[in-house]
Amino acid sequence: MYRTLFCNDIRDEHIGNTVSLAGWVDVIRDHGGVMFVDLRDYTGVTQVVIHNEELLKNVNRETVISVTGIVKKRDEETVNSKIDTGRVELVVDTLTVLGKSHNMLPFDVRSSRTSKDELRLKYRYLDLRNPKNHDNLVMRSKIIRHLRNKMEEKNFLDMQTPILTASSPEGARDFLVPSRKHPGKFYALPQAPQQFKQLLMVSGFDRYFQVAPCFRDEDARADRSPGEFYQLDFEMAFATQEEVLEVCEDVIYDTFKTFSDKKVTEKPFRRITYADAMMKYGSDKPDLRNPLVICDLTDFFADVDFPAFKGRPVRGIVADCYGKSNKFFEDSLKFATSAEVGLGGLGYITLKDGVFVGPIAKFLSDEKKAEIISITGVKERETLFFICDDKKSDTEKKAGRIRSWLADKNQLDLIRDDAFEFCFIVDFPMYENDEETGDVIFTHNPFSMPQGGMDALLGDDPTEVLAYQYDLVCNGIELASGAVRNHDIDIMKKAFEIAGYSEDELKTRFNALYTAFQYGAPPHAGMAPGIDRMVMLLTDEEKILEVIAFPLNGNAQDLLLGAPGEVSNQQLEDVHLLGNNSALAARAAATGGAKKHGEKRSTFSNAQQLNQLSLTDDEEAVVQNIFKAMSESEALLKTVDTENTEEMIYVMPMTNVLREDERKQNFSRDKLLEGAPERNDDSWQVPRLVK
Repeated sequence: MYRTLFCNDIRDEHIGNTVSLAGWVDVIRDHGGVMFVDLRDYTGVTQVVIHNEELLKNVNRETVISVTGIVKKRDEETVNSKIDTGRVELVVDTLTVLGKSHNMLPFDVRSSRTSKDELRLKYRYLDLRNPKNHDNLVMRSKIIRHLRNKMEEKNFLDMQTPILTASSPEGARDFLVPSRKHPGKFYALPQAPQQFKQLLMVSGFDRYFQVAPCFRDEDARADRSPGEFYQLDFEMAFATQEEVLEVCEDVIYDTFKTFSDKKVTEKPFRRITYADAMMKYGSDKPDLRNPLVICDLTDFFADVDFPAFKGRPVRGIVADCYGKSNKFFEDSLKFATSAEVGLGGLGYITLKDGVFVGPIAKFLSDEKKAEIISITGVKERETLFFICDDKKSDTEKKAGRIRSWLADKNQLDLIRDDAFEFCFIVDFPMYENDEETGDVIFTHNPFSMPQGGMDALLGDDPTEVLAYQYDLVCNGIELASGAVRNHDIDIMKKAFEIAGYSEDELKTRFNALYTAFQYGAPPHAGMAPGIDRMVMLLTDEEKILEVIAFPLNGNAQDLLLGAPGEVSNQQLEDVHLLGNNSALAARAAATGGAKKHGEKRSTFSNAQQLNQLSLTDDEEAVVQNIFKAMSESEALLKTVDTENTEEMIYVMPMTNVLREDERKQNFSRDKLLEGAPERNDDSWQVPRLVK
C-alpha cells in the first residue's frame, strides 16, 4: 500500500500513529542535518521531517515518493496556520521513490501561472500541479456534477448525440473528417447538437439535456477556446419561451449561489428587449454592474442649430467626472476617435454652479438647457457626453463602447467586482439587411419561431419581425443562447424564402428536420449555457485556458501532443486524400473545376490542399497557363531522341551577360527561417501572418 491517508487528512487525532503518505515533493528545506519536505497530493500538503539525509539522495522537487513514519505535534513556534495540516508533521522512517523527476524544471510549479502560456501548455501536466490550476479543475468537476443533478431533478433525460455528423451551415467553419468507406465524402464535428436535440423532441422525448462538446473552427478570444467548448444543452417539448427561461434561471441561480460568495441577482432575472439593451447600454450583452445608462437625444437636437448633430442619431451618457483632470477628457476623446470606436469626436458639457460649461453649451438656449436636465437627469458637477454617428445601429454600439470605457477601473472605476448581475435579452430581430448587398438575411438562428407566426411574415417589413430568441447575460458576457424553434413546416419555408432560400435549398441543407417536421412536430424550445464561461466566472479567471484541462493555444495548436500534426501517406491514402487517383482529384476532374465566380477552393494537387492554398478564378487561370506551358515543354522534350544523338563538344566560353556566373546567397538557410514558429531539416511552418 502506497498510502494510508491523504496528505491533507492528518490532524491532531493522528498524533502518535504510524501512517503512510504518497505524493510529489513540493519543497525541500535543509536545516543543517534535519531535512524538511513539503509533500503534496491532490488534497493538500503535509510537512515531512527526515533525519537521515541518505533517504533524500537523488530526490528532487516534483519527485514522486511514498513515506512512512510517526505523526508528531509541531512545536508552537513552528505551527503553520496557512495550511490545514499546519499543527502536525510526519517524522519519516522509510522513503521510497516512486517516480523520478529531472532536477531542472521548465518552471516552478508553485508560480507556473506567471510563466508564458506557450510554455505552460507544452508542460501542462506540470502546470496543472499548481494548486490554483488544480482547484479550478476540481471546481469545474463539481459545477458539472451540480448542473447534471439540477437537470435530473427537473426530469430532464441525459442523452448523447453523435460526434460524427453532417456538415451544415451554422455560422462557423466546420471541422471535417474524411470517410474511408465513402471516398470523397466527409463527416463534420457538430458545432452544436442543434438538429439532433430537435429531432429528439420530434421523436417523442419531453425533456433532453447533455453536457455537450461543440466544435467550431473559430479564432480564439480570452473567453473562447479555439476548436471546442462545452455547453449545458437542453431542449423542452410543448414549452414556451418563458418556461425555458424559468428553468435556466433556476439552474443558473442555484449554481452560482452554491459555488460563489458574491451577490447573485435574485430571481426572476430581468427581461430586457434587444431594442432596449441597444438603446440603454449600447450592447446586447450589457454589463449591469455598470450604473451608466445611455439616453436618446435625437429628438432633442432636432431643433438645435448644431450642424454636427442635425438630422443624425444622438446618444447621451451622464457620468460623475468631478475632480478629473483635463487629461481624462483628452483621453476620452482619444479613445472615441480611435480605430476601436471610430467616432469623429466626443462632445460633452458639465454642469457647474447651475451653468453648463463646454463647447456645445453655447448652442443651447435656456429652455433647451432646462429640457436636457429633465431628459437626462444630469446633476451638479456631472458631465453629459454626446455620441453621434450616421447610422442608428453604429451610434448605439459606439455609445456602448464609451459607456464601458467610462466605467473601467482605469477611468471612473464604477464596475463592482463582488456581484453577478444576470439578465435575459429577448425579442431579437428575426432579419436584418446585409450591409454590403442590402439583402434580407437571418440575424441569428434561422430555425427560430417568428413572433406573430405566418401573419408577421406575410404582412410586416422583414426587418421589423421579432423572433422568439433569447440570451442569458452575466456581467457583460453572453452565458447562454436559445430560441423557441420553428416547428411549422409552412412557416419555416416562408421564413427561409424571405432570406433568399428556395424550398429545394432548405430541403437539401436540412433534409432531416425538413422531413421530420412533416410527421407531426411538437412545439419545442431550448437553450445552452456555456460551461467554460460559467466556470471562468465562478473561479474569477480572465482566461479560458485556466479552466480547461488541455486547451489549445491561441493559434489552435495542442503544444502538449503536437496537434495538428502530419500523418503518414498511408493514412492519407486510406481516406482517399493522396494521389492523382484520389477521390478529390476524381471529383475535380468530374466537375471540370466548376465553381461559383470569385469562390476560392484548393486546386491542382493535394499539396495545395494540405497547405491551405486557395486560388480565385483569375489566379487559377494564370497558374493553369503556367502548368500548361510546362506540360507542353515536357512533351516536346520527350520527342527528342537523346539515345542516338552524337555528343557535342564546344570550345567557346559561355558567359551570362546579365549576371555573374557565380551564384551568391546573401542569407543562410538558418537566417531565413529563424522566424518560423517550428522547423526541422525537411520543412518549416509558415508564420500565421504570412498564411
